[in-house]
Amino acid sequence: MKTIHYKKISKRSSGFTLIELIVVITILGLLSAYALPRFAALQTEARIAKMNGALASLKSGAALARSIQLTQQLAPNASITMEGSVVAMANGYPTTDISSIPVAAGLATPDFVLTSTSGTVFTVSSDVNHSTCAVTYTVPAAAGSPPTYSNAGLTAANCT
Repeated sequence: MKTIHYKKISKRSSGFTLIELIVVITILGLLSAYALPRFAALQTEARIAKMNGALASLKSGAALARSIQLTQQLAPNASITMEGSVVAMANGYPTTDISSIPVAAGLATPDFVLTSTSGTVFTVSSDVNHSTCAVTYTVPAAAGSPPTYSNAGLTAANCT
């Protein structure tokens, strides 16, 4: 019969010392103090990127509507049809009606807040809590002139 020998277990346990735990907690605290503001800034950057995408959609939609109108040899104020929807035109570009430039650009609520102001300016903002984080589209004042676009509202202060 074989004899089984057991190793004597040391009374010293193999856990962490209090100093090691304090060092780990301190390092984690420093890392979170450094990383947390960087993650918070990501929301602002994402909101600005979203609005730059909306501005590009406005530009593309207006150019596409203009090209449809030109290829169909329509008058500058004649409405066009885009994907089954009638888009009202003014001076060769979509109007600021809620059924015109947002349809041409493919913008819709709830992704954006869409507002037509003063009849010639259309504003797209990221959400109801960030109404100043916005881009604008302005219908041209005369036929043959291009519309104007603005992304002046896309600042860190407005989009935070």
